Amino acid sequence: MRYFIELSYNGTSFHGWQKQPNAASVQESVEKALSVLLRESVTIMGAGRTDTGVHAKYIAAHFDTQIEFDVEKLVFKLNSFLPPTIAIKNIFSVAPDAHARFDAISRAYEYRIVTHKNPFETASAYYITGNLDIAAMNSAAQQLLKYTNFKCFSKSKTDVKTYNCQLFYAFWEQQHEVLVFKISANRFLRNMVRAIVGTLIEVGQGKLKLSDIDRILASENRSEAGYSVPAKGLYLTEVLYPKTIYPINERKE
Repeated sequence: MRYFIELSYNGTSFHGWQKQPNAASVQESVEKALSVLLRESVTIMGAGRTDTGVHAKYIAAHFDTQIEFDVEKLVFKLNSFLPPTIAIKNIFSVAPDAHARFDAISRAYEYRIVTHKNPFETASAYYITGNLDIAAMNSAAQQLLKYTNFKCFSKSKTDVKTYNCQLFYAFWEQQHEVLVFKISANRFLRNMVRAIVGTLIEVGQGKLKLSDIDRILASENRSEAGYSVPAKGLYLTEVLYPKTIYPINERKE
């Protein structure tokens, strides 16, 4: 049987999602917990591979097992077994060929910024000083929607077949003291969101003009774009799948 497992995590203490030698990862932590509780070796495949220090308010993964279990009891036991930085939300059965990564039709991220020192946001948002022109940053964000090739925002030496992504939305929103950037696409390149945010911040600071956005994207050159902001402000917030992925009683409208 194949199952989807839905979870969230604070990535501060992890070296990203993906399992790796001699470093703590979310994938390894969840696999170990499932293996202990189901009493068999379990491997999970996540919807994405967040980098070191990046968080997830929502992510899905899939795993296979022939062991029968009570969902509520397993979720409870997993949350008791796992560290406080990982929370299991739900587990449900899916079709045998359902894939947490390849069946995803969109993903969404948020990036959090504070422009005034806030001790309660030290570990969860990027603190920068000075005023930002949010209107200009939103205009620049809207320009991104005209493009599909985002090679200029991709980490160098990334092994991908294409740099094309379809953006669905990109905008800044003030939430009390926190400035939040929200972006959704069918896929993202490695480091793409953090590079976009750094570039848009430079627009807000007056270091780049709106006309520079077109130039940067046309260049397909990472060195032309802005800096990459710290990982601690980045959150994976949503992964959407076709309704057919979910059991009838679990399908999302």
